[in-house]
Amino acid sequence: MSPYKVIVVDDSAFMRKIVSDLIEKDPAFRVVDTAVNGKEAVDKILSQQPDIVTMDVEMPVMNGLEALTVIMQAHPLPVIMLSGINEAGMRETIKALEAGAFDFIRKPSVAHAQQIDDVRDALLEQMKAAMAAKERRALWKAEEEKRKNKPAAAAPVSTPVLPKLGRKRPLPDLAKEPGARNGAAAQESAPDKEIVLHKPDKPKATKLSKPGAGKKHQDSPNSRTTRELTHQVLESAPSAEEAKTTKPAGTDAAKPNRTAEGRAATAYKQLVAVGCSTGGPRALKTLLEGIPADFPAPVVIVQHMPPNFTKSLAQRLNTFSPLTVVEAEQGMALEPGFAYIAPGGYHTKIVPDQSRGLMISLTEESPVGGHRPSVDVMFESLLELPSLKRHVVLMTGMGSDGAKMMKRLYDAGVTSTFAESEETCIVYGMPRSAVELGCVSHVLPLHNIAAGLVQAVGNGKQTY
Repeated sequence: MSPYKVIVVDDSAFMRKIVSDLIEKDPAFRVVDTAVNGKEAVDKILSQQPDIVTMDVEMPVMNGLEALTVIMQAHPLPVIMLSGINEAGMRETIKALEAGAFDFIRKPSVAHAQQIDDVRDALLEQMKAAMAAKERRALWKAEEEKRKNKPAAAAPVSTPVLPKLGRKRPLPDLAKEPGARNGAAAQESAPDKEIVLHKPDKPKATKLSKPGAGKKHQDSPNSRTTRELTHQVLESAPSAEEAKTTKPAGTDAAKPNRTAEGRAATAYKQLVAVGCSTGGPRALKTLLEGIPADFPAPVVIVQHMPPNFTKSLAQRLNTFSPLTVVEAEQGMALEPGFAYIAPGGYHTKIVPDQSRGLMISLTEESPVGGHRPSVDVMFESLLELPSLKRHVVLMTGMGSDGAKMMKRLYDAGVTSTFAESEETCIVYGMPRSAVELGCVSHVLPLHNIAAGLVQAVGNGKQTY
């Protein structure tokens, strides 16, 4: 098989050389060209049709985020961002993941040989995962097309093979028809003991329209020049100054502040725990946009990400979500109306506290399965909370982190388990592992998971 074609984009000639050399250590990839800025990258991608691209975040003329936006409109393909560790670079990287980048790595320090080796391994792993995901999705789409185009009289309609479940639970109709209301979710008996915390009053957040809603491009992307495409995609984007001063409805201006000290009084009985990896930032945006501000359970999230980036992720998600989204801190008491992002470099556990109900415990124990934070570690901590109604979710990501502990929770009688379906996953790894273990009660496309959670938690105020 011919090697996959790669274009490397970076304004530094030295970094272009380093990244190209790292990539070509694996015979599965061949660097066919390089570009010095985003504009040149768009031109070369449209003309050379590579299989995958590595893209620097901060560049002159057209930066990586701007170029990515154009590429995803004109010629979508896997793009891996190379990010610096400064605050601006981290913010732009989070936006790039949200805009469709496959994943990112931090730029290597040329002063440390070990760091270069680590970056090489991570980069090649991501590139292989991107190509595998692309090919798997193409096969899945081909099978779907065959199924849709098959004449009705040619054969009896086949029933999809669902995973064998330890306990019978109906899959919701949401998996079949977006917007349809499904049957009653399985409920476990009411706990003997409530978790007592304080939920501060907050105004209802305004429902946000999705970015780009109502705008459709009528022309075929391939019929237009790079300049026309670039202008069309970027003309409606806010300027840097507008972005700093304009806040969408439902942002932190309308939300309570969160402090590590926590609060006291009012009860909640339920908790949602979410795990994701590759493709997670974009998936989390969709999920958290769909959960209402008065959702009666805290949401705790493990997203595989290095230190510092998780803070930028939480800040970014907070601008979209009706919930208040924060990076978790040691000793934070959990409250309804909040979503907590596990900080990079720390395992996050949920532990009981006599005076404040449940709280966050951060540890620097060894990575589990190569991850810290680990979804399995967070899920495992929920095993010690049988009086709490627990709702466990696995979304897009490489590998199998979270599946093993989801299985243990399922067998222990957890209230509900959700997995993102292959239809919407960037990488169908973590959810697939859970489905294969037979511990998923609801398999849903991404855009229906929030509605499924609202139903399972029993808010009763959301219609879908």
